[in-house]
Amino acid sequence: MDCIAVITTVASRDDARRIAKALVERRLVACAQISEIESLYHWDGALQDDREFRLLLKTVDTQYDAVEQAIRALHPYELPAIYALPIDRIDAAYAQWVRGVADGSGAWSVDIAPDSAERDPDR
Repeated sequence: MDCIAVITTVASRDDARRIAKALVERRLVACAQISEIESLYHWDGALQDDREFRLLLKTVDTQYDAVEQAIRALHPYELPAIYALPIDRIDAAYAQWVRGVADGSGAWSVDIAPDSAERDPDR
C-alpha cells in the first residue's frame, strides 16, 4: 500500500468539514486538512474567480476508489475535481500511521522513538 494525497475542492467551509469528517470517521482517510484558496477556472463559458476550500486527504492507494465514491456521494458540485497524487517521500512512522488508519482494518500502531513520543502523529 502506497500513501497518496487525494484532493478536492468545495465552495464552503461547512461542506469541506462535512466531507472531511465523513471520510475520517469511515477510516477511508487517515487525515483531512482544509485550506481556503482562490480558484480561477472556466465554467459555463465564462471565467470564474471564486473562493473555495481545498481538502487534502491522506490515505492509501487501495482506498482511492472508495474515497472517490464517497466524495462523489457527498459533494455538492455538478463536476467535482477529485484527483490523487502519490506521496513519494514520507516519514516512515507517519506512513505507518496513515496505512494503519486508512487500510480499512481500523487498527493501527506506530513505533515512535523515545525522543519523539510526545509528537502528534499528524504533524
